[in-house]
Amino acid sequence: MKTADSSLNDWLARLETLSPHEIELGLDRVSEVLSHMALDCPGRVIHVAGTNGKGSSVTMLRSILQATGSIGTYMSPHVTRYNERICIDGVPVNDPIIVAAFERVEAARHDVPLTYFEFGTLAAMAVFESSGVDTAVLEVGMGGRLDAVNAIEPDAGLITNISLDHCEWLGDDVESIAFEKAGIMRTGKPVVFADKQMPSSIDQVAKEREAILVRAGIDYSWSTDMTGGWHWSGQRNQLRSLDLPALDGPIQVQNAAGVLALIEALGLDELLNKSQVDAAFGCLHIPGRMQLLQLERDWVLDVAHNPAAAAALSEALTARGVSDAVAIVGMLDDKDAEGVVRALDPNVGHWIATTVDNPRGIAASELARRIANETQRPCLVTNTADDAIEEARSRPGAQVLVTGSFYLVGPVLERLSPRD
Repeated sequence: MKTADSSLNDWLARLETLSPHEIELGLDRVSEVLSHMALDCPGRVIHVAGTNGKGSSVTMLRSILQATGSIGTYMSPHVTRYNERICIDGVPVNDPIIVAAFERVEAARHDVPLTYFEFGTLAAMAVFESSGVDTAVLEVGMGGRLDAVNAIEPDAGLITNISLDHCEWLGDDVESIAFEKAGIMRTGKPVVFADKQMPSSIDQVAKEREAILVRAGIDYSWSTDMTGGWHWSGQRNQLRSLDLPALDGPIQVQNAAGVLALIEALGLDELLNKSQVDAAFGCLHIPGRMQLLQLERDWVLDVAHNPAAAAALSEALTARGVSDAVAIVGMLDDKDAEGVVRALDPNVGHWIATTVDNPRGIAASELARRIANETQRPCLVTNTADDAIEEARSRPGAQVLVTGSFYLVGPVLERLSPRD
């Protein structure tokens, strides 16, 4: 049992020892502890699932829903500080609040072996109860059906898109993965599928559970225009000449359209006016997602770690005219490194591989071999993020791209960001 004066870092170190598995899908453990905690949930709970774009969608939902009251958001993983995972009205909660929530989970846990993510999910809900938030927006960690977040009853859901990722746990084809993501659906409650390419298992599960499925391209639509704006049309509302979201990349319009569809599905039509939407989507920022640092040259940091995310990143870089970036890449061994590299190669002039600080990290020498085989070009090997940064600074290129994993982007961001 941790003492009341234990620091957040002490707690985080201990959470890694509570379960023999880093990832263990299933709801029984979380549901048991949740029942012991007897939490009062916020008045509205929203689940956000999908392969990519979850963080962007959570952030957009938080921004537009703040007009209705206090909003708690739970996202994972973090980039530099654990506190990023649990925010109220966009502000990370402080260490003592998280520690108090951890103590409450521990008091209710008894001998149940929670994983790091499961413990954190329950702690987030304890924070939201003690803070009295009106709405909780919860990012699903992996899948949906058996993810810890799904133990908390939602009022609505958003599934951003489906592509191959976490295949070891979710299945090795899109339909199997979509079935897992569809597990957040509930009878009689709305769920938005925000990609026009919808796997058939999404529709199948929605029918079986009698969920209210809102489909991109059918129940709502969007388009961009030559003047740099975009338009959205829902089932009851239409918005014209909206400003583009502040988050970089063409994919963000699709994410924003899905968020507006969910707002309409929740019956919050009063939020669907141009001035309110432009204000909400015009002040967005997420660390490590197309994040630009202007130093001796531009550095772009993006946590893309699967081919679909890398393709979206490449599209954003191409829109900027980037074709000769110096790319620092570090990845985990369960990721499709070749697929990520293939998507980004048109934007890269020099490749640098490094080893991320995680037991599942691909060794830099092996990652470099795979990059070289995929691109038919050399790839430099570095053993640490610091070495990779120095090598990148010594090489010509319009900008430096740092990508492939949260476990790389976070440390590089800490080293590059100016200190107070």
